Amino acid sequence: MLRRSRSKAADGCSSPVSNAFVDHNLHEPDLGPATIAAHHHISVRLLHALFEEEPETVSATIRRRRLERSRSDLVDPRLRHRTIGEIADRWGFRHPAAFSRTFREVYGISPTEARSALHDKQPCTPH
Repeated sequence: MLRRSRSKAADGCSSPVSNAFVDHNLHEPDLGPATIAAHHHISVRLLHALFEEEPETVSATIRRRRLERSRSDLVDPRLRHRTIGEIADRWGFRHPAAFSRTFREVYGISPTEARSALHDKQPCTPH
């Protein structure tokens, strides 16, 4: 049985290492607990156990980071030429409609509204 006091580094999946792996692979639609666990040569069960003390699950962490990157791209004037669907795809969202629903749930506005908020100088932050 896994003890909570066990070091993440001793398990081969220290937080900085797994965070770097997640950040580096956010664009992969198949990124998930199984992919992360396989990369670190640990079981999915152990990965979830390592995240028990974190404020969110592995999947929630991936989703949050993808949404943060997407939001950043949407309000970046240099990326205005990219469609919302391209930005969603860039950060691993397979379905634009699902991306839009999730974005609205988290930020309270649609991706289109977030993009136009850039011109209106309204903040786009989670609520």
